[in-house]
Order: sequence, then structure tokens, then C-alpha cells
Amino acid sequence: METVEKKTLSNLLRGGRLSSSRSDVTAYTSSIESDVVLFSAVVKINQAHLIMLVEQGIVSKEEGSFLLKALTGIKEVEVKPSLEDVHMYVEEEVVKATNEVVGGNLHIAKSRNDQVSTAIRMKLRQDLIDLVDVITALQEAVIQKAGQHIHTIFPGYTHLQPAQPITFAHYLVACFDVLDRDIQRIQDVFQRVNKCPMGACALATTSFPISRERVAELLGFEGLLENSVDAVSSRDFLLETQSVLTILSVDVSRMVEDLILWSSLNFGLIELPDAFASTSSIMPQKKNPDVLEVIRARMSHIQGNFVSVASTLRALPSTYNMDFQEVTPTLWESLIESERALAILAEIYPRLTIQEPSFEKPSYAFTTSTELANVLTKKYGVPFRTAHKAVGALVSHLSAKDVGNHKVSAPLMEAFLKETAGISLQIEVKDIEEAMDPTYFVKHHDVRGGPAPKEVNRMIKTRGQRLQASRKWRDYMRAEQSKAQKRLARESRAYESSERSHKTSSR
Repeated sequence: METVEKKTLSNLLRGGRLSSSRSDVTAYTSSIESDVVLFSAVVKINQAHLIMLVEQGIVSKEEGSFLLKALTGIKEVEVKPSLEDVHMYVEEEVVKATNEVVGGNLHIAKSRNDQVSTAIRMKLRQDLIDLVDVITALQEAVIQKAGQHIHTIFPGYTHLQPAQPITFAHYLVACFDVLDRDIQRIQDVFQRVNKCPMGACALATTSFPISRERVAELLGFEGLLENSVDAVSSRDFLLETQSVLTILSVDVSRMVEDLILWSSLNFGLIELPDAFASTSSIMPQKKNPDVLEVIRARMSHIQGNFVSVASTLRALPSTYNMDFQEVTPTLWESLIESERALAILAEIYPRLTIQEPSFEKPSYAFTTSTELANVLTKKYGVPFRTAHKAVGALVSHLSAKDVGNHKVSAPLMEAFLKETAGISLQIEVKDIEEAMDPTYFVKHHDVRGGPAPKEVNRMIKTRGQRLQASRKWRDYMRAEQSKAQKRLARESRAYESSERSHKTSSR
């Protein structure tokens, strides 16, 4: 049944080309629920635009003062199905506070097309700064934990099989570096987000003599998105941001997966803090990594959001399409879930209990085998591939007997060299003992980036410097946004004061 809604907040757009609206249609196409987060940005855009219109002589100072005062008095959006979007809500409220003669000029030389793109960019740039803040908090937690475990020998894995000894600190520095590249990608996309589309209007700019540069300055942008078609048409900045968030989500998922695996009794390498675990409703012995599992699942939502955005944008014609409004909510969801996951992990890492394993256990016993082959090559001149084969045969023999590395001896190694390669050697016992010692292994893997405590300690110090640099960027960008907001508020108040002065002189 058709329902005609005569008094909707999109009523400003009715009575011209269109005669009526339906409340069910308005409710279906409305973006007001997801637009609420753009309210503050939309008000600021209107303020900056009005100041520019007055400065350019397009709107009188008196009208501009009335309009700016009306904008200041608008209350936060109350979500109603009848509201079309936040842009029309703001304009309607201004018209209510003034009249259509004055309020109707609010929309001179702008469109929802350039305004919504600008509002999204304003919110997004703030969210990206906040995201860097949360990532650096996690990095700090990770690097502080690393400082406590420079000498904690820890098994490294390849193919999920015990591979070589490292230290837990060495692993944590790797986590820091992964997150550091995520920050670099955020900083990179920030440069393209922080461009102003205002003044592009619907798609072809305007015949009014506006100053796009002035609006961009008042809103704290680093320049314009110059071409007007591109300004209203492009959503690649959303797709690029989703891409950055997707990579971040993959990185977080892998970090979480490590913790989930290592906290299981089969590995027994770490213990999670009780506050971030759960138990079974029937099995009293269980300590389940529920929080980490939820993070892992929600990171997959972010990856799905990237596909959703790409699928929505892939076949759209140039300039503005209503499909765009379906894309933005997924961006906010990805940002929220990223921040929440990172914040939780920043609480978990400092509280991890590390349980250093015994490398005499059969499962870890032969993780130093590479060094045994290295010694045969470095000291005894055995070709590495030959040494590799002989050591492999030795490991196979001892593994079949389910014994540890304490059974590796110089005579046994000599026997396997003779059997596999026909080489006769006399190997010093000390060389075997050192080669099979995980502490010796770690200490002597001291090339740049390796697990040796001295090298890891150096890396931790340099990562501290990188952490400071990221926070310096965060602080600078926040300060720039704050300066722009204060400047806009100051200039807006100045015009509002002139409106009060005008009223006083009129009396």
C-alpha cells in the first residue's frame, strides 16, 4: 500500500521536480543511521563553506552570521526512518532556525556529492590517526615484553614443525616490525585521504566565484582533490583504506593464531591471562582462548569488507552513485574492529606467561641440527650438502628410537659421515656438544637481524626510536587537525558576534 509522506526532512527537495515522497521508500534508501558519525564533520563543512561565501561576497555578512549561528545551535541527529541523510537534516534545521529566504542560501555552490566525500575524509583521517595510536600502544607492549625475554630460548617453527631455536624476544621484534609496516601504510594512505573535494559541487564545480582553497584551509586539508569529476566520483581512498585494514587484519590474525597454538597444552609454550580466557561448561580442566578466537573471526570480517567494497565499486559509472552510501558503513566497521582487537592485544601481551621448553625433548631435540652441519662444513671442510645428508641420516636414526639430542656423539656422527659419504673424520666432542646446545646456537647466530641476545637488544633499541617517530607523526597530525578546528571555530564565532552587534545597532 502506497504511503505518501508530506512532512519528511527531505521535503526541501520536493515540490520541484518531484511532487511527493513515500515514507517506506525514504526509510529504505535512508543513510541516516550510518551518517550520524558524520554529523560533526557536516556542520564544520557548512561553517567553512559559509565563511568562504561571505568572504567572496556571495552571501552577505548579515546572512552569513544568521546561518552560522543556526549551524552552531543544531543538536545531534536523532535517528528516524523518515530522515533521508545527515546533509538534508542539517539544512532543514538551519531553515527552521532562520527561514527559507536566508536558510535556502546555505546550499549555494555545493552539493551533497562533494559534501559527503569531504565529510567521510574528515572522519576517516581522524580515525587513521587514532588507529596509529592504538597500534603504537600494542607495539609498546610487545617491545617491553621483548626486553624481558632477550635470553628466553624459544622454538622457531616452519611448516608448524620445530625448526631452529630463537628467543621469544626475537619473535616479538618480528611482531613489532609487521605492525610498523602497517603504520607506514596508514601514513601513506593518509596523504591521499587528506585532500579536499569541496567546491566540486555535483560534478562540474559552479559559476559562483568560490574559493576552494579557502574551504580546504579552514577544514585542515593538505590541498585539493583538484579535478571536480574525480573529486565526487572517486572512492578509491575507501578501497585503499580497506586494503590497508585488510593487511592489518591478516597481520593481527597471524599473531593471534600463534598465541592460540602456543597456549594449547600440546605446545605448552605460553599461558594466557585468566581474564582473557574462558572455560568449558562441562569440562572443568579447560582454559580456552575465547577472546583470541573472536579476534581471529572478526579479522575475517574486515577481509570480507574489502571484497564487499571492491565488488560494489567495480562496475559503477563515473561520478556519484547512491551505491556509495552502502560502502561507507563497512569502512567504519573495519576501523572499529581493528581498534578493538589491537587494544585487547595490548592488554594481553604484557600478561603472557612464557614457559621455556626443554630442548632435550624429542620434539625439540634436533632443532640445532643446522649448526651441526655448519660445524662439519666450517671446521672440517665437509661440503654443506654432504654434511646436511649425514646429519639428516643421524636425526632419522635417533628419531626412530624416540631419543633426544643427548644421544648425539662424535663417534655416531663420524659413523654416519662414513656411511652416507665415505668420509672418515675425527670430530672433537666439544664441537658436537656446542652444536647441539640451543643457547650456543642462539648466541652465535649474531648476524644482523638474528636471535643473538646482543643483536636482539640492538633491535629493541632501534624499534623504540621507530615507536617514538610514529607517535611524533600522530601528535603532529592531531595538532594540525586541532589547529584547523580552533581556527574554524574562532572565525565562525567572529561572524556570530557580528550578527549580535547588528541586532544591537538595529535597536
